[in-house]
Amino acid sequence: MNPEFSIEFFPPQTPEGVERLKAERALLARLAPAFFSVTYGAGGSTRERTFGVAREIAAEGHLAVPHLSCIGASRADIRTLLANFKAADIRRIVALRGDLSSGMADMGELRHADELVAFIRAETGDWFHIDVAAYPEWHPQARSPRDDLQNFVRKVKAGADSAITQYFYNADAYFHFVDEVRKLGVDIPIVPGIMPINNFSRLARFSDACGAEIPRWLRRKIESCGDDAAAVRACGLEAVSELCRRLLQNGAPGLHFYSMNQSALITQILERVRQEAGD
Repeated sequence: MNPEFSIEFFPPQTPEGVERLKAERALLARLAPAFFSVTYGAGGSTRERTFGVAREIAAEGHLAVPHLSCIGASRADIRTLLANFKAADIRRIVALRGDLSSGMADMGELRHADELVAFIRAETGDWFHIDVAAYPEWHPQARSPRDDLQNFVRKVKAGADSAITQYFYNADAYFHFVDEVRKLGVDIPIVPGIMPINNFSRLARFSDACGAEIPRWLRRKIESCGDDAAAVRACGLEAVSELCRRLLQNGAPGLHFYSMNQSALITQILERVRQEAGD
């Protein structure tokens, strides 16, 4: 089976951002991704904008995959969202626990992603293909690697069809994670999440917060570029392209790109990867 490529967006906050995303999406559509996914803000803060972008994507003739998180939401809230997705003929979603937005105290009626997956299945049967999150380098809030693996297994047993990982730059972390969950009986596709490197200082701060390790060799190599933004992008492009090649050559079922609503680096990475594969 040929590997699938998919691309993630976040819903813009301004009319200008909406127009920029349309232009970037048109460029990325030329790469023929399997689907475009749309993130869901903490505590449901982008609920309407997430659904709006997903509808736009579907209207353009692409497979739209909205995210849905349960933190801060009631069962009735989620039931309404699922009905809206079905009415829009959306057949695939990414089910996540999510995070509370600043100032929120209500955790909602469903506390964990496995509960959300089970609820979606109970409400809608097999209507949706459900993706869940995976953490090759462990979720930063997990008590231990073993607990994190068990949390993932529970999501799969609740009815997940496939998984998309947090981004990483150490391919061995992904292969180890896949090996470990296969030993626990998980056989669903686990697609690596890929984050292109553009603004390194911003990426480093975000990576420290979300638990995605930047290997020392890569950090030092990019830091050696100093303030040369073009050199940073070139270094990142080579490193991420090589990561993608290694993942695919060793059996990864596809690649899921975190676009940050930008097309240039993803286009260059996929061109290199596909050229290497002879596509």
